[in-house]
Amino acid sequence: MNKSLLIWGTIFGIIAIILGAFAAHGLKPLLGVEKMQTFETGVRYQMYHALFLLFLGGLPVASEKVKRICFYLTLFGVFFFSGSIYLLATNSLTSFDFGVIGPITPIGGTLLIAAWIILLISFFKLKNK
Repeated sequence: MNKSLLIWGTIFGIIAIILGAFAAHGLKPLLGVEKMQTFETGVRYQMYHALFLLFLGGLPVASEKVKRICFYLTLFGVFFFSGSIYLLATNSLTSFDFGVIGPITPIGGTLLIAAWIILLISFFKLKNK
């Protein structure tokens, strides 16, 4: 599980950097300020959760079960939250109306929050040494 956490944390980090640079240099002239800020929110949260996965992969006190649950919540959370934000922010650049996927953004956010809560609960269950 640690290997998957580290690999996906790194993949999310790489993609966040690429998308951030692409937005700053390629999308900036095409999108308004509000849409750029929205896109950057997706990038920022993706990077936060890339670092979360890297942290979790190196965390010796979390059980494999907790790591697995947090991994899947974070994986789907990033895809739903950041992924939908990317599509919604660039909606004006395509002929497809991505507005229909708007409701999955808060679902993704809820999954990300749940991953952090699961980790917090596991910390409360740790025995004091």
